[in-house]
Amino acid sequence: MKIFGKNPSGSRLQRIEQSPNYRNGQFQNVEQTAVMADVSFVKILKEYFSKPSSAQPQGELPTTKVNLMTLDDAKPVIVWLGHSSYYFSFKGFRMLVDPVLSGNASPFSGIGKAFKGSDVYSVEDFPQLDVLLITHDHYDHLDYKTVLKLMPGVKRIITALGVGSHLEYWGIESKKITELDWWEIVNINSEIKLSAAPSRHFSGRLFKRAKTLWASFVLEIYDQKIYLGGDSGYGKHFKMIGEKYSGFDLAILDSGQYGKGWPLIHMIPEETVQAGKDLNASVVLPVHWSKFVLSVHPWNEPIKRFVRAAEQAKFKTVTPMIGQPLWYQESAAIPAWWEYEK
Repeated sequence: MKIFGKNPSGSRLQRIEQSPNYRNGQFQNVEQTAVMADVSFVKILKEYFSKPSSAQPQGELPTTKVNLMTLDDAKPVIVWLGHSSYYFSFKGFRMLVDPVLSGNASPFSGIGKAFKGSDVYSVEDFPQLDVLLITHDHYDHLDYKTVLKLMPGVKRIITALGVGSHLEYWGIESKKITELDWWEIVNINSEIKLSAAPSRHFSGRLFKRAKTLWASFVLEIYDQKIYLGGDSGYGKHFKMIGEKYSGFDLAILDSGQYGKGWPLIHMIPEETVQAGKDLNASVVLPVHWSKFVLSVHPWNEPIKRFVRAAEQAKFKTVTPMIGQPLWYQESAAIPAWWEYEK
């Protein structure tokens, strides 16, 4: 099936084998990282398929929608699309990150369905994109149907090393694709550049793991530095990146779908706050929650814990509704929309 993609081979694999982050036939994290804790996969599956009803919202999510074609981007603006998908625009530069707009985050239609009301935007709602950014190849970040539909309006794709193998297998021209290893940089123009940086995670769309790289990214655009975290467990890489870039105006960080069975590859909300501090970020936007059920915790537990931890740490955060434009430099009060359930 095309949706599964294709692992790297040929000249792409040769490039991968030269990477300092590739050893023993697979990519490695900065520090030793077990994907699963000492728990059986059967037990995790059993817990997932017997998860409590609180794992998803009861009824339709409160969301909003604006015209992205006419969105005011004189100041940097972000529109969160739920989970880890978001649209960014600033002074005419338009970028979409990890879009999953097909209705589910899985190769199987019955698994990973989007919450009711969460798919506010469709592919047709986006203007032409300067960059489609893909952080890694998991289904909740690299969506086959969405990417193919977007292609006519995408100038270029920037992604982690090896992920281009899936994209080319799907018929996307190689000249549109730029793959980065950690610490590699691509200049969009004289005022805009994207750099790949480590994250603590893994990759794989079928049986084999870590054949393609996973990454966070740093966007430097005019006077702004923005950290695009992708998926990551907590680790020393956050402080390393924070020191290298001398802090960030905004950090977008993984803060959901955590579980006792995989403690090193996703952060619990309190770790997300600490990661923001390590990065020396002025503001943190928590993502990777509120669209799909990929764990067993209550759907709005991540944001409740995150907000509480951030308040205790006196750390500035932004928590927009899905579809709501966010001019993160401004201090607009956002109500706790996730408390809508009675």
